[in-house]
Amino acid sequence: MSTMREVLFVGICAVSHLMTQAALGQALAPIDIIARDFGNVTPGEQSWFIAAYSLTVGTFIMISGRLGDIFGHKRVFAVGYAWLGCWSCFAGFGGYTKDQIFFDVCRAMQGIGPALLMPNALAMFGRAYPPGIRKNIVFSIFGALAPAGFVIGATSGGFFAQIAWWPWAFWSYGITAFLLGALSLLIIPTELSIRPARRPRFDWTGSLLVVAGLVLVNVAFNNGPLYGWGVAHVYFVLIIGLMCLGAFVWVELRAVNPLLPFHAMNSTVGYVLALVGVGWGSFGIWVFYNIRFLQLLRRASPLSVAAQYCPAIIAGLIAAGITGFMLTHTPVSFVMMVSMVAFLVGIIVACFQPVQQVYWAQTFVSIVIMPFGMDMSFPAATLILSNHMPREHQGLAASLVNTVVNYSISIALGVAATVEVYAPYADLMEQSRNAFYSAIGLSGLGVVLGIMFFSKTILKEGWVVLDH
Repeated sequence: MSTMREVLFVGICAVSHLMTQAALGQALAPIDIIARDFGNVTPGEQSWFIAAYSLTVGTFIMISGRLGDIFGHKRVFAVGYAWLGCWSCFAGFGGYTKDQIFFDVCRAMQGIGPALLMPNALAMFGRAYPPGIRKNIVFSIFGALAPAGFVIGATSGGFFAQIAWWPWAFWSYGITAFLLGALSLLIIPTELSIRPARRPRFDWTGSLLVVAGLVLVNVAFNNGPLYGWGVAHVYFVLIIGLMCLGAFVWVELRAVNPLLPFHAMNSTVGYVLALVGVGWGSFGIWVFYNIRFLQLLRRASPLSVAAQYCPAIIAGLIAAGITGFMLTHTPVSFVMMVSMVAFLVGIIVACFQPVQQVYWAQTFVSIVIMPFGMDMSFPAATLILSNHMPREHQGLAASLVNTVVNYSISIALGVAATVEVYAPYADLMEQSRNAFYSAIGLSGLGVVLGIMFFSKTILKEGWVVLDH
């Protein structure tokens, strides 16, 4: 590729991460305004506006990475933009139907678009760049766009909800996705759409079992606080979901072309996925309840919330630069450990912020710290798995990280809602703080696991850095 073609290639792939987080922010910032169009919507039902999207992003990513390995990553990537644009437009029509269920279904279907985009974008990076500094840089750029995407989505959602009508945020987003899909067909090199000479068969049995299991478990965790964990259908759905996941493991261990080859899994991969899960799960709780705190207790408007999150864009770029430097001068396990510390510190700062306090004292500090957890853990984890997987499984490597990132956000919201409902509370402030405590617990576990992972790596390999 020429330099200009390479810049455009990296940009069109990396912006898929921006679009993924923008879809999260566009519904979260104006969530109360959207809910008013659907009538009497409880807080538990509002959480499905976010959880439905994260559920399908996390559930279908593993399958889409495998589809990219089979049919060509460029093809699946372009289809992802088209799918995202289509269902974003359908979600906007929820303003006409006035039906919350319709909107939740559209949000869930919308999440399949990023599931097709992100693992295939990262797989194309993995195929285009050998291990080295250039690969580290493009993975860091990919991660750096997450905070910017969330702020852009929150600003767009807040602007249209306050100034015009909230569906225009989804329609404009859909048009943007269609344009990006057309550009991807023109810019991405044809070589990245070539199918492998010997294509493995798609694992339909494993795919159906893992999708059913992940969806049912997630539905149980998010409906538990809504209907009560004592209701029969909640824990029945959870049991069936766990049985499906158990059957998935049994099938994959015996499959000729498994969706998830367990022989490629080792203790390093396990540590990395566990760190990503608890870290990003705590982030999901932080971003949801911090915005609820600003809107319900400090009475901030959606546009005001988006403005307060703007420093995250600069912090994300700085974090990406620091991450790129650390990945070539320190062990990757050290970067993962530091990211877990950033998650924990940022959440603690947000948890104990009083209502009557200036923005710059704690809210600003928390918003600046959290991107360091995001933009350090994501590229570091992706690099570890990318370098541990063979070339033909680059889609799987990217899928595993993205699956855990997005699925853990949705599951963690259900856990936090359960704590919020069942823990004793006197007022809305204490109820919100109880949810933050669950995020502190998850991120604290991440710090412990991060220290163990770093110590294990140092004892086994020494102070080894990536080639550059």
